[in-house]
Amino acid sequence: MDKAILNLETVVREDPTYKDSLTLLGRAYYIKGRYGDARLILQRALAVNNEDEIAWMVLGITQLRLGENDKGLETLRGGLTLFSKNSVESYRGYTYWDRAGKVKIVLRRAIFTAQKGLDEKENLMRSAENLLAAIDEEEWNLGLEKQIDRYGL
Repeated sequence: MDKAILNLETVVREDPTYKDSLTLLGRAYYIKGRYGDARLILQRALAVNNEDEIAWMVLGITQLRLGENDKGLETLRGGLTLFSKNSVESYRGYTYWDRAGKVKIVLRRAIFTAQKGLDEKENLMRSAENLLAAIDEEEWNLGLEKQIDRYGL
């Protein structure tokens, strides 16, 4: 993870608007427990693209980790809503996004937990982290499928 952070920091320094580099760096900081750094970078990511649902969700759980509970809950709810609207067929250029419905199931759990509010703070953070993992897994699998289709493996 440290090497990934160094590489992402280099990319962000050279071109802060490159794809999802700021969001990815913010996520890496979050994973390493560098919540203050994550918050700053994710705020920059949202200044570049305020429709970045992943950045909104990670910022929300980062704020919750930092004890900014009301703000974090509101931010996370907004990210979940935005993701719910955006995660349709062709999400991120994938024609067959979430065919099996796994991401949608995890999303519903996260939304349900978010509706309970701060009484379920730990479960809410875990649900959001699980959603991000499900999104990553779906993107990974669809990326593999693209390679198989392209190269006939």
